[in-house]
Amino acid sequence: MEKVYIFGHQKPDTDSVTSAISLAYLKNKLGVHAVPARLGEINDETKYVLKYFNATAPMFIEDVKLQLKDLNYHKDYYVNQNISIGEAYQYMTEKGITGIPVVNDNKKFVGLVTAKTIFKDLINGDFGFLHTSYDNIVNTLEGEAVLKFDSEIMGNIMAAAYRSTTIINNVRLEKDHILIVGDRHSVIEYAVMSKVKLLIVVGDGEIKPEHLEMAQKNRVNIIRTKFDTFRTTKVIGLANYLKNVIPNDRPYTFDESTYYDDFVIKTSKLKHNNYPIIGKNDICKGLIRITEITNKNRKKVILVDHNELEQSAEGLEEAEIIEIVDHHRIGNISTKNPINFRTMSVGSTNTIIYQMYQENNIEIPKDIAGLMLSGILSDTLALTSPTTTEMDKQVVHELAAIVDMDYHQYALDMFKAGTSLKNKTVEEIVNTDIKGYSSEDINFAVSQVFTLDIDSVFAKKDEYIQYINELAKNRDYRLVLLVITDIIRNGSYLLYTDGSQVIISDAFGFIDMEQGQYIDGMVSRKKQIVPAVMEVIR
Repeated sequence: MEKVYIFGHQKPDTDSVTSAISLAYLKNKLGVHAVPARLGEINDETKYVLKYFNATAPMFIEDVKLQLKDLNYHKDYYVNQNISIGEAYQYMTEKGITGIPVVNDNKKFVGLVTAKTIFKDLINGDFGFLHTSYDNIVNTLEGEAVLKFDSEIMGNIMAAAYRSTTIINNVRLEKDHILIVGDRHSVIEYAVMSKVKLLIVVGDGEIKPEHLEMAQKNRVNIIRTKFDTFRTTKVIGLANYLKNVIPNDRPYTFDESTYYDDFVIKTSKLKHNNYPIIGKNDICKGLIRITEITNKNRKKVILVDHNELEQSAEGLEEAEIIEIVDHHRIGNISTKNPINFRTMSVGSTNTIIYQMYQENNIEIPKDIAGLMLSGILSDTLALTSPTTTEMDKQVVHELAAIVDMDYHQYALDMFKAGTSLKNKTVEEIVNTDIKGYSSEDINFAVSQVFTLDIDSVFAKKDEYIQYINELAKNRDYRLVLLVITDIIRNGSYLLYTDGSQVIISDAFGFIDMEQGQYIDGMVSRKKQIVPAVMEVIR
């Protein structure tokens, strides 16, 4: 069953992380192989939540770009180096390919053999020498194993084409000779007496019992074939080990994790057709052919807690979005096919997911209920945010009943764990929860920091302003707004980049807003801050 990755935005907060986990659990119950994921580091608040409910953090993924492993390449297409040349060619013919990776007994890649390689060896190779296994010879000649003493055969090939007396009187047979002969009993006797390496009797020729007994005593290998002398000498070279014709130069290989775009660029310069796919420790995975890469299995994804391209995974346009569950404004993500897009004006994505559990009549386990509860409490500031709806309140009470906890005290402990700024740099604090937005081709960003220690922020106010100015310049933002939210006072202080005073003042109804201006009751980036900036920045 194909995996479906479920993840939130690039700066994962408690709602996005717990949404991914809770929705993945639901999808798996409904028969979908869903995997919760995340696009960034987990913040302290979310760490507290996961530890409290003994939950595993979702897997980290860097992007959802198309990779070679997402293509329908020839998986497990490779052959062992010790098979015969003929068997390798037959395999390529059956599979309709012109090249095949070659591996050792541990499936480690040792080279690439193509039809061109084989043809070159048949024309320019050493026709008089054979190095292979006894079984390869039997299979190539469709023969009968008469006597076998050696698993490996190596020697010089001779065919008994002269008169028997000429061979016996003038041809010296050695122990490394491989003799092809018909039912010429005097030659057979001469061969076994000379202790040749291998005797190949063609035309299903008769071998006298006394000659078999003599061969047994002298440990002479014997194979009998129905082929005649001409055909035997013609195909015997195909019995050679495949490893004997592997080119010395290692071909260009690719790892399964290689991005498709990088592969196309590289191979356009190499101009070959066959490329082995290699995994960890040089283990061969198969073969990819340039002429057969049209079928792509794009990664299937479900987005939670966001629906804007800038906030999502890199390479999202190369993936297949099959569903979105969100509680924010509709952003700029487009899809090629119709999808399920579940959006509601509620305070948390988990509130929507709770409704999905109810609709599908799926029981919510205690740990999942705890994670969902945490996501709602986090995003609604324990139901005090203006984004809070009656539905959020109802769901919180129902989830709290499943978990059997005082959610008021739990929320306070969760916020304390998540708002500590101790030992964090200005850069870390600003980037913990920052989101980018676009309006009429103007880009801006809003970073929000929830804390119980406002004084520690204002002690470094100038450093924060300097950093967000650098951030705006480096990322080409028209402005960056830093919102420092005081959880106890239920309001926020605003710091903004140079040159954006007029925009910020107009957005929040001030004549000349000062750096660090406090706005009582302003805690929601989604409902209060971003819409206000959007209204004046257009």
